[in-house]
Amino acid sequence: MIVPVHPGFNGTPRPESLRTPRGLAELYVRMLDALGLEDVTVIGNSIGGWIAAEIAALGSSRVSGVVLVDAVGLVVPGHPYVDFYSLTPAEVAARSYYDPERFGVDPSKLPSEVRAAMAGNRTALAVYGGDMTDPTLASRLPGVDVPVLVVWGAADRIGDLEVGKAYAELVPGARLEVIPDAGHLPQIETPSRLIELVGSFTSTSVSGS
Repeated sequence: MIVPVHPGFNGTPRPESLRTPRGLAELYVRMLDALGLEDVTVIGNSIGGWIAAEIAALGSSRVSGVVLVDAVGLVVPGHPYVDFYSLTPAEVAARSYYDPERFGVDPSKLPSEVRAAMAGNRTALAVYGGDMTDPTLASRLPGVDVPVLVVWGAADRIGDLEVGKAYAELVPGARLEVIPDAGHLPQIETPSRLIELVGSFTSTSVSGS
């Protein structure tokens, strides 16, 4: 498993020219080429899901499947994303989790270096994500030709379920799976269920290829 750190996150440098999820997708496809990897399943959550969707749209032969977990990026009329940057940590938790009391984190109780890293990540996220949308993304999704699984937490109040439905409708052959007791971050709230869905998807993708 490879888990890249987006340039600008966790104190890493970010080239000034690298400012969009599509740019990050192009970077990661070049990384797959450089590593010589084949039959790669790309999985992304939130803005990572947006990047994963852009990777799918690029059509790399090294990618055999893509999983979008509560992805942002897509414009769905009447279903805007919450203004993430205007929220307090408690408000973000309330909108991110099915059970915010259990999974929400109070940043004031974290070590100072962790708080500094979180602030830096938030700044980088604002550069890449902006208002969390790209009006041109929808036009690229019908050209995706690899299997795509869309996973959505039913309690997601960052981007609601209609966004997940729109992703699944725009990508040919995509399947939508909804997790009832999860919000925006199923990998934190319901990791076993997410792993089960991804495992089933990759097994089906391999056997069907």
